[in-house]
Parts: sequence; C-alpha cells; structure tokens
Amino acid sequence: MAPVLSFTERGIHCPAGGFHIDPWRPVERAVITHGHSDHARPGHGSYLCTPEAAPVIRHRLGGIRIETLRYGEPRRIGEATVSLHPAGHLPGSAQVRVEVAGEVWVVSGDYKTEADGLCEPFEPVRCHTFISECTFGLPVFRWAPQSEVMAEIDTWWAENRAAGRMSILGAYSLGKAQRLLAGIDGSAGPILTHGAVEATNEVLRAQGYDLPATIRVTPETQPKDHPGALVIAPPAALGTPWARRFGPSSAGFASGWMRLRGVRRRRGMDRGFVLSDHADWDGLNTAIRATGAERVFVTHGYTSVFRRWLEDQGYDAGIVETEFAGEETEETAE
Repeated sequence: MAPVLSFTERGIHCPAGGFHIDPWRPVERAVITHGHSDHARPGHGSYLCTPEAAPVIRHRLGGIRIETLRYGEPRRIGEATVSLHPAGHLPGSAQVRVEVAGEVWVVSGDYKTEADGLCEPFEPVRCHTFISECTFGLPVFRWAPQSEVMAEIDTWWAENRAAGRMSILGAYSLGKAQRLLAGIDGSAGPILTHGAVEATNEVLRAQGYDLPATIRVTPETQPKDHPGALVIAPPAALGTPWARRFGPSSAGFASGWMRLRGVRRRRGMDRGFVLSDHADWDGLNTAIRATGAERVFVTHGYTSVFRRWLEDQGYDAGIVETEFAGEETEETAE
C-alpha cells in the first residue's frame, strides 16, 4: 500500500487526497499549519487552515482563496480524512491528522508543549506515523517555566526604567511578540511596538485574543514622551537607526537560541531571554511518546542527531528534508 504521505520537491503530499501540507512551492490545494512565512507561502490555488489562523494568513498573503476547519472536525478530501489539532505554537497553529484506509499519519507543524496562556494548548494526537519538527532536538535545549522567564524580563525592564534607559526587546512579530505581551506585567509602564508587531496585534485583538494596550511607533513618536518604556520589535530592527532613535537603552532578545553560549554576544545583545515557541528536548520526547507512533520522521533542526536518538529508543525513524526555517530566521525583516 502506498504511504499516506509522500515527500516531494513541492512539500509533503497526500496522494489519496490530492493536497500538500505547508508546501514551499505553488500547489493547487494546500493545508496550512500556521501563518509563519516559511509555512504559509503565496501562490497556492486554495488554502485550508483553522479559523484562528486564517486572519493572519490573509493579512500576510492578501486576496487568497481560504477555507477553514475547526479543531477536531474531520473533513473528507478525496480518499483521505483530514482534521486539525492544536499545536500550541502560536494562535491558530495546528497539527494535521491524515487518515487513509485506517492508517493515520500526523504532521506536527511547529509546536510547543508548555501552555502559554495565549494560544490553544498543544494536544497529542494518536497515530501510526508522526512527522515532527526538531528545531531544538539536543539535550542542551531545556526551557525554564514561562513564568520564570517573564519575571526575568519584568526585572530587566524595571532595572532599565530605574536607570533612565529604554528597554528594546527583539521578538518575532507573529507569535513571540504577542506571547510576551500576554505574559509580562503590562501595567509596569508604556509598551511601544514596531509597526510589524502592531499590525499583527491588531489582527489578533480583532479575533478576541487578550493583549495589553500598546503604542505603535511612528516617525512622530518621541521617546521623551514615554520614559522607561518597553519597545518590542522584530530582531532585524535591533541595532538599526530605528532602534537608536530611542536614545539610552538596553537591548534584549527572546529566543530559544539564547540557550547557546555565544549567540547573544554575536547578536550584540545586552540580555538574552531563553523563550521559544518550539518544543525543547523534553517536550519533543514527551510529545512523540504521547502519539503512540512506531514510525517518526523529523524535520528542520538537529535532524541527524535526533533521528539517531529516536532509533536508539526503538523507533523506526527517518528525516524529511524541508524548506522550513524554524526559529532562527522567522520574521526577521518585517
């Protein structure tokens, strides 16, 4: 029997349903896990995603043909049955469950297993074959509880306010920025946002996601009017004239890569906060065990190392080469 999913030059393909999952080249029918630009690309004939993911995807890609499918609701596409399940990566993100003739495969998309209080929490899905990301598939990547990291950020911000400095925090404009806004002490002072961050905030607020009040930075914004503010901006804006306009400041970056010694220094950050929207080593292993899968394919990240680990644990493991970028490049230029 042919596999439920195959791996092609356009992306992960379901022959029985005639669709692709997060394809990186134009296809007629695409099932999309979430709105990050390496997963939701322009040029497809039609898009299928969750209702929660659709507004951001439409905001980013314009006048596309888009259909939605609620979490857990099955839909027959050709000879395949498809359903979407929470991935916990960012608001509206989904895993894709595909069943053909009783055989179940699940594509994780990007995911994290710690509930963040903003997006729909990750739910493991039982399957025969699991295609899992492993962006942080090394034992060194273990995350502290979110509450501890948010407290670190609040303390850093308070220390900067007391010293008369602005706090500029780098965070990807979709997902990480909103997670930070939902988790920090929003009453501690004014929060300014880069236009790319604020545009996404507006889309999510319109959907009912609870975010604190923020102030969009414009050419007219005067730092003296917002002393001690926290500024949230895409990583690419850090160290640029846009950031230097705020005068005396401290620059921080929230990313799982801050776990690695030297990354913060190379990026020229004053502070690095280890906060990722991807599963850490323990999260990956916990999620994979919960699926009950006997076969696991891994994508983007430390795939060779993680595959060997899975084989040592008794899994039939393989690697899927993809064009997904993961956290290292997502949303750096908006």
